[in-house]
Amino acid sequence: MKHLKATTFLIAAALAAPLAAQEAGGRLDIVVQPEPPGLMLGMVQNGPTQLVAGDIYEGLLRYNTDLEPMPGLAESWEISDDGLTYTFKLHEGVKWHDGEDFTADDVVFSAGTFLPETHARLRASLAYVESVTALDDLTVEFKLKEPFGPFISVFEAATMPMIPQHIYEGTDYATNEMNATPIGTGPFKFEEWVKGSYIHLVKNEDYYVDGLPYLDEVYYRVIPDAASRAVAFETGEVDVLPGGSVENWDIPRLTEMEGVCSTSEGWEFFAPHAWMWLNNREGPTSDVRFRQAIMYAMDREFMKDVVWNGFGTVATGPVSSKTNFYSDDVTMYDHDPEKAKALLEEMGYDGEPVTILPLPYGETWQRWAEAVRQNLSEVGIEVEIDSADVAGWNEKTSQWDYDIAFTYLYQYGDPALGVSRNYTADRIKKGSPWNNVEGYDNPELDEKWFKAATLVDTDERQALYDEIQKEIVDDVPVAWMLELDFPTIYRCNVHDLVTTGIGVNDGPRNAWIEK
Repeated sequence: MKHLKATTFLIAAALAAPLAAQEAGGRLDIVVQPEPPGLMLGMVQNGPTQLVAGDIYEGLLRYNTDLEPMPGLAESWEISDDGLTYTFKLHEGVKWHDGEDFTADDVVFSAGTFLPETHARLRASLAYVESVTALDDLTVEFKLKEPFGPFISVFEAATMPMIPQHIYEGTDYATNEMNATPIGTGPFKFEEWVKGSYIHLVKNEDYYVDGLPYLDEVYYRVIPDAASRAVAFETGEVDVLPGGSVENWDIPRLTEMEGVCSTSEGWEFFAPHAWMWLNNREGPTSDVRFRQAIMYAMDREFMKDVVWNGFGTVATGPVSSKTNFYSDDVTMYDHDPEKAKALLEEMGYDGEPVTILPLPYGETWQRWAEAVRQNLSEVGIEVEIDSADVAGWNEKTSQWDYDIAFTYLYQYGDPALGVSRNYTADRIKKGSPWNNVEGYDNPELDEKWFKAATLVDTDERQALYDEIQKEIVDDVPVAWMLELDFPTIYRCNVHDLVTTGIGVNDGPRNAWIEK
């Protein structure tokens, strides 16, 4: 058995904190935008929900900025040599926010009953699980049908949140009245939600890690306008601007203010990857030569430097260089308008116009779409920008009603968790904007994606992912744009806000304010 022992890690970390942290207390105000549609993390997994609910709910494990597992609700774990059995020892004395004990039965209910029904992204990983068994109140065993290389990475709070069995068992999950007042095991408890204004969390006095959390309360402030969010930070109304809270051109000005700090850490688990979906089903974008022409037509370095103010890295393919199993042994699409024109001539492009749907997350995305339109028009592609609000964007992309559409998605530390879902044919399903929306269908490559997920040996997985990246980059099912950097901006008297690979999403657990 591979034995990973970390029983005293959390307690040691708390004891090592300076006395100032243990006596600090206080209130932290954090911007959340847009306002979450809900806080029941087992059923809603969008970014704003993860930001807030990451303090309420917990997973069995946490992950550091190198994506290595750390204790969460599990204090230690073992993995069998054949990669089929994962055994977790749970912390003693953990209670739900309503005072009920957290036990291995809650893990069995969460992973075996609740989440397979409600959590689409996790469902693909749980398909590898043969059984989840409570060996005793504090020990739970996962048995797999076959090895699944990234399985140790699925126990993060938003990927596999622990759900209270005593509240949800036997109920209609979607209509359970407790969805409005979520109950978790986390360092903060839900107190109040004033729609359009704030979400208020308070310290969990019975948290199982001695001394944590240091803060007394956290307010997540809903401020719809990016300029107003920047002003709220400037005036001291809020203490933290999570990545993406303000327009990129405001970041240099805000970070140069006295007493203001920033960091790009805390996104390692997510590795946000931006691209444009290219409709592979119909129209000019269904021709691989047209898709390749788009890649050569774009000056992505200019877009990174001017539109994103340098906050990013030009993407070379589907896997981020910030996550595991990246390869740069692929065709490089440098800015080459002449190659783009030659490809368009070869395919007999007749000037049929295409539309671009920007992501409705602020002025930066609108400017990005305009930059793309300019580049494409320079090689003879007529482009119209089709703007929509969040609801309209969701509808158009999930119903495949677009030619070219901006998006960015998380990678979750491993290609089998956050990348393959965007390219395998089994994930072509109308109604969701988070899967294979472009309609890319390559059976031979699908087999490689599936095989890579079942390998345990790291070198073997890397070799197969090298092949996948080399092949798919030539097909250009989507137009890869940037590996996004989202700096977190905060007051310098706020310490230890970003200590894991999910950053501010679980940052208040360890954060403290220097008085």
